[in-house]
Amino acid sequence: MELIPNLYHLRFPVGHVYLWCDRDGLTVIDTSLPGSAPQISDAIRTLKRHPAEVRRVVLTHFHPDHAGSAAEVAAWGKAAICAHRSDAPFLRGESQGPPPDLADWERPLFEQVRANMPADPPPTPPLHLDVELVEGDVLDFAGGARIVEVTGHTPGSIAIHLPQHGVVFTGDAAAAGPDGHVMQGVFNADRARAASSFQKLALLDADIACFGHGEPVVGDASRALSEVAAHLAAP
Repeated sequence: MELIPNLYHLRFPVGHVYLWCDRDGLTVIDTSLPGSAPQISDAIRTLKRHPAEVRRVVLTHFHPDHAGSAAEVAAWGKAAICAHRSDAPFLRGESQGPPPDLADWERPLFEQVRANMPADPPPTPPLHLDVELVEGDVLDFAGGARIVEVTGHTPGSIAIHLPQHGVVFTGDAAAAGPDGHVMQGVFNADRARAASSFQKLALLDADIACFGHGEPVVGDASRALSEVAAHLAAP
Protein backbone atom coordinates (compact mmCIF):
# COMPACT_ATOMS: atom_id res chain seq x y z
CA MET A 1 0.00 0.00 0.00
CA GLU A 2 1.37 3.42 -0.95
CA LEU A 3 1.40 5.78 2.05
CA ILE A 4 2.95 8.73 0.23
CA PRO A 5 4.92 8.86 -3.01
CA ASN A 6 8.01 6.63 -2.63
CA LEU A 7 6.84 5.00 0.64
CA TYR A 8 5.11 1.63 0.68
CA HIS A 9 3.70 -0.49 3.49
CA LEU A 10 4.09 -4.26 3.01
CA ARG A 11 1.64 -5.99 5.35
CA PHE A 12 2.65 -9.27 6.98
CA PRO A 13 0.72 -11.29 9.59
CA VAL A 14 3.62 -10.74 12.02
CA GLY A 15 6.08 -7.88 11.57
CA HIS A 16 5.41 -5.33 8.82
CA VAL A 17 7.94 -4.24 6.20
CA TYR A 18 8.35 -0.76 4.72
CA LEU A 19 9.92 0.14 1.40
CA TRP A 20 11.34 3.53 0.45
CA CYS A 21 11.97 4.06 -3.26
CA ASP A 22 14.58 6.57 -4.34
CA ARG A 23 15.43 6.92 -8.01
CA ASP A 24 18.93 5.53 -7.43
CA GLY A 25 17.98 2.65 -5.14
CA LEU A 26 15.61 1.08 -2.62
CA THR A 27 15.66 0.91 1.17
CA VAL A 28 13.91 -1.85 3.11
CA ILE A 29 12.99 -1.10 6.72
CA ASP A 30 12.62 -4.38 8.63
CA THR A 31 12.14 -7.72 6.88
CA SER A 32 9.52 -9.67 8.89
CA LEU A 33 9.98 -13.34 9.79
CA PRO A 34 12.40 -15.74 8.11
CA GLY A 35 10.95 -16.85 4.79
CA SER A 36 9.39 -13.47 3.96
CA ALA A 37 11.87 -12.46 1.26
CA PRO A 38 9.88 -13.85 -1.69
CA GLN A 39 6.86 -11.69 -0.78
CA ILE A 40 9.11 -8.63 -0.43
CA SER A 41 10.61 -9.38 -3.84
CA ASP A 42 7.16 -9.74 -5.38
CA ALA A 43 6.11 -6.37 -3.96
CA ILE A 44 9.20 -4.70 -5.41
CA ARG A 45 8.55 -6.20 -8.83
CA THR A 46 4.92 -5.05 -8.66
CA LEU A 47 6.30 -1.49 -8.48
CA LYS A 48 8.30 -2.12 -11.66
CA ARG A 49 11.55 -2.09 -9.71
CA HIS A 50 14.06 -4.93 -9.29
CA PRO A 51 15.12 -6.59 -6.00
CA ALA A 52 18.77 -6.02 -6.92
CA GLU A 53 18.09 -2.27 -6.54
CA VAL A 54 17.92 -2.64 -2.74
CA ARG A 55 20.84 -0.60 -1.41
CA ARG A 56 20.28 -0.97 2.33
CA VAL A 57 18.27 -2.94 4.87
CA VAL A 58 17.62 -1.01 8.09
CA LEU A 59 16.58 -3.06 11.11
CA THR A 60 14.77 -1.40 13.99
CA HIS A 61 15.86 -4.20 16.36
CA PHE A 62 17.08 -7.79 16.50
CA HIS A 63 13.82 -9.74 16.98
CA PRO A 64 13.19 -12.35 14.27
CA ASP A 65 9.87 -10.84 13.16
CA HIS A 66 11.90 -7.80 12.06
CA ALA A 67 15.32 -9.19 11.15
CA GLY A 68 14.32 -12.67 10.00
CA SER A 69 14.75 -12.19 6.24
CA ALA A 70 17.49 -9.55 6.27
CA ALA A 71 20.26 -11.83 5.01
CA GLU A 72 18.23 -13.02 2.03
CA VAL A 73 17.07 -9.52 1.10
CA ALA A 74 20.59 -8.11 1.34
CA ALA A 75 21.90 -10.90 -0.90
CA TRP A 76 19.82 -9.70 -3.87
CA GLY A 77 22.36 -7.01 -4.65
CA LYS A 78 24.90 -4.76 -3.01
CA ALA A 79 22.78 -3.99 0.04
CA ALA A 80 24.21 -2.91 3.39
CA ILE A 81 22.56 -4.23 6.56
CA CYS A 82 22.24 -1.47 9.16
CA ALA A 83 21.29 -1.85 12.84
CA HIS A 84 22.13 -0.30 16.19
CA ARG A 85 25.43 -1.35 17.68
CA SER A 86 23.80 -2.48 20.96
CA ASP A 87 21.73 -5.10 19.10
CA ALA A 88 24.66 -6.10 16.88
CA PRO A 89 25.88 -9.05 19.03
CA PHE A 90 22.41 -10.60 18.94
CA LEU A 91 22.06 -10.15 15.19
CA ARG A 92 25.50 -11.66 14.60
CA GLY A 93 24.57 -14.66 16.72
CA GLU A 94 27.29 -13.99 19.29
CA SER A 95 24.85 -13.92 22.21
CA GLN A 96 21.15 -14.11 22.96
CA GLY A 97 19.20 -10.91 23.49
CA PRO A 98 17.37 -10.23 26.75
CA PRO A 99 13.87 -11.66 27.17
CA PRO A 100 10.87 -9.39 27.75
CA ASP A 101 10.06 -8.26 31.27
CA LEU A 102 6.34 -8.96 31.09
CA ALA A 103 3.77 -7.09 33.13
CA ASP A 104 0.99 -9.29 34.48
CA TRP A 105 -1.49 -8.01 31.89
CA GLU A 106 0.95 -8.82 29.07
CA ARG A 107 1.33 -12.51 29.89
CA PRO A 108 -1.93 -13.76 28.30
CA LEU A 109 -1.23 -11.59 25.24
CA PHE A 110 2.30 -12.95 24.99
CA GLU A 111 1.03 -16.53 25.07
CA GLN A 112 -1.58 -15.69 22.44
CA VAL A 113 1.06 -14.22 20.15
CA ARG A 114 3.32 -17.23 20.60
CA ALA A 115 0.41 -19.55 19.79
CA ASN A 116 -0.17 -17.71 16.51
CA MET A 117 3.47 -17.88 15.42
CA PRO A 118 4.45 -20.52 12.85
CA ALA A 119 4.91 -23.89 14.55
CA ASP A 120 8.30 -24.51 12.94
CA PRO A 121 9.62 -21.24 11.48
CA PRO A 122 12.95 -21.24 9.62
CA PRO A 123 15.82 -20.12 11.82
CA THR A 124 17.10 -16.57 11.60
CA PRO A 125 20.62 -16.79 10.18
CA PRO A 126 23.42 -14.81 11.84
CA LEU A 127 23.92 -11.53 10.05
CA HIS A 128 26.94 -9.62 8.87
CA LEU A 129 26.31 -6.00 9.80
CA ASP A 130 27.75 -3.45 7.43
CA VAL A 131 26.76 -0.39 9.46
CA GLU A 132 26.42 -0.22 13.26
CA LEU A 133 24.21 2.76 14.04
CA VAL A 134 24.06 5.18 16.97
CA GLU A 135 21.91 8.15 17.91
CA GLY A 136 22.06 10.97 15.39
CA ASP A 137 23.47 9.00 12.46
CA VAL A 138 21.99 9.98 9.11
CA LEU A 139 21.47 7.42 6.35
CA ASP A 140 21.53 8.45 2.73
CA PHE A 141 17.95 7.91 1.62
CA ALA A 142 14.75 9.97 1.53
CA GLY A 143 16.76 13.17 1.73
CA GLY A 144 18.44 12.10 4.97
CA ALA A 145 17.10 9.52 7.42
CA ARG A 146 17.98 10.30 11.05
CA ILE A 147 18.52 7.53 13.58
CA VAL A 148 16.78 7.98 16.95
CA GLU A 149 17.59 5.65 19.84
CA VAL A 150 14.37 4.32 21.41
CA THR A 151 15.85 1.65 23.66
CA GLY A 152 13.82 -0.46 26.04
CA HIS A 153 12.05 -2.90 23.76
CA THR A 154 15.58 -4.14 23.10
CA PRO A 155 18.93 -2.60 24.08
CA GLY A 156 19.42 -1.33 20.53
CA SER A 157 15.94 -0.41 19.35
CA ILE A 158 15.85 2.51 16.94
CA ALA A 159 13.35 4.71 15.16
CA ILE A 160 14.10 6.17 11.72
CA HIS A 161 12.91 9.74 11.19
CA LEU A 162 12.54 11.28 7.73
CA PRO A 163 12.30 15.01 8.54
CA GLN A 164 11.79 16.11 4.93
CA HIS A 165 8.75 13.87 4.61
CA GLY A 166 7.27 13.91 8.13
CA VAL A 167 7.63 10.15 8.53
CA VAL A 168 8.85 8.07 11.46
CA PHE A 169 9.38 4.31 11.54
CA THR A 170 8.96 3.30 15.17
CA GLY A 171 9.83 -0.38 15.17
CA ASP A 172 8.22 -1.83 18.30
CA ALA A 173 8.66 1.29 20.44
CA ALA A 174 5.07 2.07 19.44
CA ALA A 175 2.26 0.09 17.84
CA ALA A 176 -1.37 0.30 16.81
CA GLY A 177 -3.94 -2.01 18.34
CA PRO A 178 -6.60 -3.92 16.37
CA ASP A 179 -8.93 -0.93 16.82
CA GLY A 180 -6.32 1.39 15.31
CA HIS A 181 -5.51 3.19 18.56
CA VAL A 182 -1.84 4.06 19.06
CA MET A 183 -0.17 2.44 22.05
CA GLN A 184 3.24 1.88 23.53
CA GLY A 185 4.87 -1.27 22.22
CA VAL A 186 4.60 -4.39 24.36
CA PHE A 187 6.98 -7.16 25.51
CA ASN A 188 9.80 -4.80 26.45
CA ALA A 189 13.11 -5.91 27.94
CA ASP A 190 13.28 -2.73 30.05
CA ARG A 191 9.81 -1.33 30.70
CA ALA A 192 10.93 1.94 32.32
CA ARG A 193 13.33 2.73 29.50
CA ALA A 194 10.70 1.82 26.90
CA ALA A 195 8.28 4.33 28.44
CA SER A 196 10.95 7.03 28.35
CA SER A 197 11.73 6.19 24.73
CA PHE A 198 8.08 6.49 23.76
CA GLN A 199 8.01 10.01 25.16
CA LYS A 200 11.11 10.81 23.13
CA LEU A 201 9.40 9.40 20.04
CA ALA A 202 6.38 11.64 20.65
CA LEU A 203 8.60 14.76 20.37
CA LEU A 204 9.44 14.07 16.73
CA ASP A 205 7.72 16.07 14.03
CA ALA A 206 5.84 13.39 12.09
CA ASP A 207 2.67 13.30 10.07
CA ILE A 208 2.99 9.56 9.39
CA ALA A 209 4.01 6.88 11.92
CA CYS A 210 4.90 3.44 10.58
CA PHE A 211 4.71 0.63 13.15
CA GLY A 212 6.08 -2.89 13.17
CA HIS A 213 2.66 -4.09 14.32
CA GLY A 214 -0.64 -2.44 13.46
CA GLU A 215 -1.73 -0.05 10.75
CA PRO A 216 0.30 3.14 10.21
CA VAL A 217 -1.07 6.48 11.31
CA VAL A 218 -1.41 8.69 8.24
CA GLY A 219 -2.10 12.27 9.32
CA ASP A 220 -1.09 14.11 12.51
CA ALA A 221 0.93 11.20 13.89
CA SER A 222 2.77 13.45 16.36
CA ARG A 223 -0.50 14.32 18.07
CA ALA A 224 -1.50 10.65 18.31
CA LEU A 225 1.86 9.74 19.86
CA SER A 226 1.80 12.72 22.23
CA GLU A 227 -1.62 11.79 23.57
CA VAL A 228 -0.32 8.36 24.57
CA ALA A 229 2.93 9.77 25.97
CA ALA A 230 1.00 12.08 28.29
CA HIS A 231 -0.35 9.05 30.13
CA LEU A 232 2.98 7.29 30.60
CA ALA A 233 5.13 7.66 33.68
CA ALA A 234 7.67 10.45 33.54
CA PRO A 235 11.22 9.32 32.62
